[in-house]
Amino acid sequence: MLEPSVSVSKSRLCTQLEFESKTFQDWLVCLREKRKLTHRKSWEYCFILQTLYEQKLLCPGISGLGFGVGREPLVSLFCSRGASICATDLVDDMASAKGWIETSQHASGLESLNLRNLCPDDLFHQNCTFRNVDMNQIPNDLQNFDFIWSSCSLEHLGTLSLGEQFIYNAMNCLKPGGLAIHTTEYNVSSNFFTIRRGDTALYRRRDIKRIARNLRKQGHKIDVDFTLGTLPKDSFIDLPPYKHNPHLKLKFAGYVITSIGLVIKKAM
Repeated sequence: MLEPSVSVSKSRLCTQLEFESKTFQDWLVCLREKRKLTHRKSWEYCFILQTLYEQKLLCPGISGLGFGVGREPLVSLFCSRGASICATDLVDDMASAKGWIETSQHASGLESLNLRNLCPDDLFHQNCTFRNVDMNQIPNDLQNFDFIWSSCSLEHLGTLSLGEQFIYNAMNCLKPGGLAIHTTEYNVSSNFFTIRRGDTALYRRRDIKRIARNLRKQGHKIDVDFTLGTLPKDSFIDLPPYKHNPHLKLKFAGYVITSIGLVIKKAM
């Protein structure tokens, strides 16, 4: 069982103010991200890193489980801090059917997870394992992790309901008091109309509030701040074909969307 650290970090929306803070900019340096690129994906990485740092979970002796990791740099950075990581992604044929291999968004094994050389190879292979996992069917043996995470993966599981069910199911992978961190698409345009099924589902405020209520009923802790940013880059809507700078909000299938980060502390 994990010892309590600080109070659970707030779940919140991507904003320019936080992205341009010294804390997040320092994480961008650690990730070797482009600091002049104001992109919500980079915000997601920094959000996950800062949350784990605040909860004292970026250190040796800590175990983490990542879902749908693709080629994200978080895995190697976690390993460089001494954490033992189990990274997971879809089997190759399923990922190919979704087009993720063609767009370099899929991991086939360890060789895909330290491309930025954020961790020395010997330490990386010591601290990281990889296995194929379908997020809709989490194996029962994935248990007792100190933290779990996913970065913009759960909205691609087929429907809003499947992504929501993944959040609940994934809590079984944690130790009592463990931490779950997920980022996903957030529908800024409407609290009523949305995309419920398909390659990308969009979560509304009402969906996030329902998920939070259900998690609290199970004894878990989650605190959500729905505050939208008010700075110039928060108001800029990137339109197709996307320029990707700034890219904190974008137009997708008729909706304005951004990223939301969810932080859930498992019941003790």
